[in-house]
Amino acid sequence: MMFGKTYNSGEVVLAQVQFTDTFEVKKRPCVVLFEDMENVVVAGVTSNLKMKGIPLTVKEGAVKESVIKLNHLFTISHAMVKKVLFILSKEKKKQIYNELSNSLVDLKS
Repeated sequence: MMFGKTYNSGEVVLAQVQFTDTFEVKKRPCVVLFEDMENVVVAGVTSNLKMKGIPLTVKEGAVKESVIKLNHLFTISHAMVKKVLFILSKEKKKQIYNELSNSLVDLKS
C-alpha cells in the first residue's frame, strides 16, 4: 500500500541515483515518465550540452541549461525521490512522448 505523494509524468525531481559504472549514489535531477507501485521510471537530466537529448532551459525551470537524456532511462524507488523541482509544460511532455515513441517504433515489427 502506498502512502504520501505520488509522482506524475513531467515532474522534474531531485533523486538519489546509483550510476551503472560505480557504486556511488548521487543526487541528480530526473524527469518522471511514470510511477507504478512505488517504482518511478525516470529519464536522466545532464548539464552536459554535448549529450544527445531534449533541451531543457533555465526559462523552463532548470537551474542551468540542460538536456533530458532519453537514452538514459531507469527505475528508482519512490523513497529515492527527494523533492519535486518543477513541472514541464504540456508541449515539452509531448516532445518527450514523441521522441520515446519514435525510439520504440521498431519494436512494433
